[in-house]
Amino acid sequence: MELRDKDVVVLGLGRSGMAAATLLQRDGARVVVRDENDGGELIERAHRLRQLGVRVELGNQFDLAARFDLAVLSPGIAPERPVVRALGRQTPVLSELELAYRHCICPIIAITGTNGKTTTTELMAEVLAGCGKRTAAAGNIGTAFSEAVEGSAGLDAVTLEVSSFQLEKIEQFRPSVAVLLNIMPDHLDRYRSMEEYAAAKARIFLNQTAEDTAVVSAEALALLRQQGFPIRSRLITFSAYNHEADLWLDWADGDTIWCQLPECRGILLKLTETNLRGAHNAENIMAVLAAGLAFGLPIRAMREAILAYCPQPHRCEIVAELNGVTYINDSKATNADAVIKALRSLTQPVILIAGGRDKGLDYSVAREALAQKVKLAVLIGEARERLARAWQSVVPCVQADTLDEAVAIAAQQAVAGDAVLLSPACASFDMFRNYEHRGEEFKRAVFAVHNQVRNNQPTVRERNP
Repeated sequence: MELRDKDVVVLGLGRSGMAAATLLQRDGARVVVRDENDGGELIERAHRLRQLGVRVELGNQFDLAARFDLAVLSPGIAPERPVVRALGRQTPVLSELELAYRHCICPIIAITGTNGKTTTTELMAEVLAGCGKRTAAAGNIGTAFSEAVEGSAGLDAVTLEVSSFQLEKIEQFRPSVAVLLNIMPDHLDRYRSMEEYAAAKARIFLNQTAEDTAVVSAEALALLRQQGFPIRSRLITFSAYNHEADLWLDWADGDTIWCQLPECRGILLKLTETNLRGAHNAENIMAVLAAGLAFGLPIRAMREAILAYCPQPHRCEIVAELNGVTYINDSKATNADAVIKALRSLTQPVILIAGGRDKGLDYSVAREALAQKVKLAVLIGEARERLARAWQSVVPCVQADTLDEAVAIAAQQAVAGDAVLLSPACASFDMFRNYEHRGEEFKRAVFAVHNQVRNNQPTVRERNP
């Protein structure tokens, strides 16, 4: 679509919306940006865009008489929001992902799934770089795709973390390699059913042809086939639980990753050689290896890059070991399945800190894992009552008003050999700016409590009688 001299509205002034508006302005479109909020960082972003000649409308102060040739939807804006409905049905709506794709001039490796997207995207970018390929990690990971495409002419591939929200409004988006890590219950506050959520994830394969590759976990593939979603590209499967997959984790030792593809048969690596732990990370590694093989990368160089990789903060990040207690920051765990995987990766007794903004999930699915590993659950945030109802029959539950109080309670109850794990199972936006902010506050609280104990100060505020 030629956008020069077209009227385009960008909905949402987050990172993606800012990048999309800048890209559109550069292309000669007449751009309007709308956001229902009007405070904080938005004011500064609005100022920068207005200096470029972009009209910015904040806080529902919209010119509803305006008509547009196209709307670009930021991933955080649900299609049923009033800011979207106000456009009317006559305005075509594309995602920021689709807009950026139409400007991208290098191959794309796109990664989606309920859990593990960020780790896998980062690891994929490290592997490409380790194999001498020029790449940039973008999408839902930090740098918006619309920003990254400006340098795509100098890249061998762009590595994209892609969410279901971004895939909802694509038309032509076609990655050379598309990775689907898993499909677990999540975002059921936005989707009416698991089937609808799975359909959004499956759109990553929508435009692929036989020249492309789909890398899919065996379990996710079974779900897609059950629901009738076709995959027309070359298929590579992986699994930590199914030996029939092309790449699989040996059940006997839970450590050895095997491959039975014609181009690379045999043992690829052992999980204990890496800085990653747990079956979920084994699947992340297998997905990267499969995508790399599809992209023609040499196995030896891929292996070396994977062994050198260190996970990023907020993903089962060991914060400290204080008085024999290990404190672990898994703030990125925003659904029950992520909590289960974190618990399964640990061998010691756990005091779990969980809670936050409810996403309409079934928290009872974590009961078995909690019963096996957790000695106490300390619950915070808007969802703490729901979490307590779901878990109190299998593990003692207490509630705290703040994360600082939760850490203090956990520190009081922990003994040497325990782990205190922040793995919330919920979104962060009731109490924090994002999951990173929540993780940083957890780390601050851990050291604050340690200093209070060392100075013989009380660690939990007294409640009024």
